[in-house]
Amino acid sequence: MLATVLSRAQFGMEAPQVRVEVYPAEGLPRFTIVGLAEAVVKESKDRVRSALLTAHFDFPAGRVIVNLATADLPKEGGRFDLPIALGILVATEQIPSAALAQCEFYGELSLGGELRPVRGVLPAVCRATKAGHRIVLPRPNFAEAALVQRAEIAAADHLLEVCAHLRGAAPLEFARAPGAVAIRSDYPDLADVRGQAHAKRALEIAAAGGHSLLFTGPPGTGKSMLAHRLPGILPPMTDAEALETAMVASISLQGFRPEDWGRRPFRAPHHTASGIALVGGGSHPRPGEVSRAHNGVLFLDELPEFDRRVLEVLRGPMESGTITISRAAQQAEFPAWFQLVAAMNPCPCGYLGDRNGRCHCSATQIQSYRARVSGPLFDRIDMHVEVPRPEAGQLLRDDAGAEISAVVASRVAEARAIQQARNGCANAAMTNRQVNAAGKLNRAATAMLEQAMRRLGLSARAHHRLLKVARTIADLGASATIEPHHLGEAIQLRRFESAAVDSAGVVSR
Repeated sequence: MLATVLSRAQFGMEAPQVRVEVYPAEGLPRFTIVGLAEAVVKESKDRVRSALLTAHFDFPAGRVIVNLATADLPKEGGRFDLPIALGILVATEQIPSAALAQCEFYGELSLGGELRPVRGVLPAVCRATKAGHRIVLPRPNFAEAALVQRAEIAAADHLLEVCAHLRGAAPLEFARAPGAVAIRSDYPDLADVRGQAHAKRALEIAAAGGHSLLFTGPPGTGKSMLAHRLPGILPPMTDAEALETAMVASISLQGFRPEDWGRRPFRAPHHTASGIALVGGGSHPRPGEVSRAHNGVLFLDELPEFDRRVLEVLRGPMESGTITISRAAQQAEFPAWFQLVAAMNPCPCGYLGDRNGRCHCSATQIQSYRARVSGPLFDRIDMHVEVPRPEAGQLLRDDAGAEISAVVASRVAEARAIQQARNGCANAAMTNRQVNAAGKLNRAATAMLEQAMRRLGLSARAHHRLLKVARTIADLGASATIEPHHLGEAIQLRRFESAAVDSAGVVSR
């Protein structure tokens, strides 16, 4: 008898349906799995055989042919163990087939028949729910799968529990997922940062408009501390954003933790990270750091220490919000809408322009250090902010009256609401047409912008990014138009001052 069990593969962000077809045939004993299955899938033969025998089921004495349709879709992982085992039991009439209708099964089997969790459950449950199917999966995957609204899910610990359900002896309870859990809010607080009012203001503007940001300053001035506090002042994620972010984490090697639902991701890869680690890749494409930071923050500390070729891969996703990974036989696309926050020293020793330290770097060393980051990448960063060493009095003063993150976050949320009503997106994601419509300037502001473009040598891209930042500053002030002081502040936040060298070879500002 031919048996068919429904399951799903994992391919990028998609979860295409797989029909697990099992047919016991006459002939010498042989267990064959076809359908473009990877080695891990083919190894399920031994896991399934052992699980069935230890659960006291009969294993077919002749040939067993398993087809994972469609044949041209790559299959990987141990998620097909449970559907293969059920297919064998149905094909040999040890359990009825009626209960398999409109139900999908995922799960890896141990040799004793226990169900083990699998990776990439969220995309599969989303697609199964849209198709109107119910889902049976391992209990450790239940909390993750329950995040999908209206999903009907049953969790089991052992193959025998699933078989008892199909026989009607002990039906599993299908729970309709509520799709909402408590959201963690234990972000570091902005009030912990002493002084640095200018940098805090830039961080607020970045949060309000979704802009990228570069902090430049000597070591120990609080650049990393500021960056870690950006997620705490960003607006809460919508359910759609939270689900998409969770799906990216679900298919990654680390997996998704249900307690992180709705929490803005903060990714801070080390400067030794490779290009594949940053954008994703592998024989079976997996999301990299830029996708793991989707709807959150990607923090690159010590920016010039990254390999220049690695940094160049950021240019595409910063513009498009997606990353496409192409291989000879397959292509996968991952979302990558992230806020880039970078930090760097002004020179190799770090003390250029620092009042408490003397820089010993030559002009050539400074130029070589800054040249590690390309001009096109600098051009894509909306704001360049200097973070000087704070005064001793600022560090010792009791900042009991300092603004906490919740106060700043309320202003950011109000500005984002204005942007959503006007454009349906944050200012950083506006198209050129939307920028031209929302960033109209009066005569005084236009003259100021023309002068800034000539003196700073701004590109057309930088011009549009400058208008986006100015529009965000106006939104924070609840202004319907961009006034000259809004534009002036945006220009000050855009300037990246390079070191000047006088005729004596002394580096100065």
